[in-house]
Amino acid sequence: MAVDETLGGRGVRPSRAERALTQTAESDFTAFFRAEYARTVRTVCLVLHDQARAEEITQDAFVQLLRCWEKVSGYEQPAAWAWVRRVAIRMAVRSAKRETMRSLLEWRSRAVEEPAEDLPLPHGDMVAAVRSLPTNQRVAIVLHYYEDRPVADIADALGCAPATARVHLYKARQRLALLLGEEGNDVVG
Repeated sequence: MAVDETLGGRGVRPSRAERALTQTAESDFTAFFRAEYARTVRTVCLVLHDQARAEEITQDAFVQLLRCWEKVSGYEQPAAWAWVRRVAIRMAVRSAKRETMRSLLEWRSRAVEEPAEDLPLPHGDMVAAVRSLPTNQRVAIVLHYYEDRPVADIADALGCAPATARVHLYKARQRLALLLGEEGNDVVG
């Protein structure tokens, strides 16, 4: 007879019920992962504009989720969605800030000025305008308009109060209106 994994290093074999619970938890995590992975990658990619980094960050967020799955799986579905998105978005924001700082330091350390490259905007003026927004405003716009999330979800993902999320949306809309030459909308919902 094959030796089963021990529980907590106590040398005790898990019961059939415990093994069934473990298999159910693995099955539940797999189903959740399959349902949410691509959407989470898409959201993070829209924030970072880098598919490879978005996939890496999303994978790291799901690894953290797996570590906490027993607790998080007890949440209702919207709360589990919010948990993994919040972790992924916070990781993306930290990554974007590090990248901005790295770019700034590289720029400052250049001895000779390099000519600026004229890169075409493959996705149009709107994407270029969204890319120019500060990270928290960009996250708010992506979640609100692309994922159709309410302000409460945006606030949760950013780790701020709903009023602060509304301010991010308001400022982002004003900036986009200015960049795109459109009339701004003062109401944030």
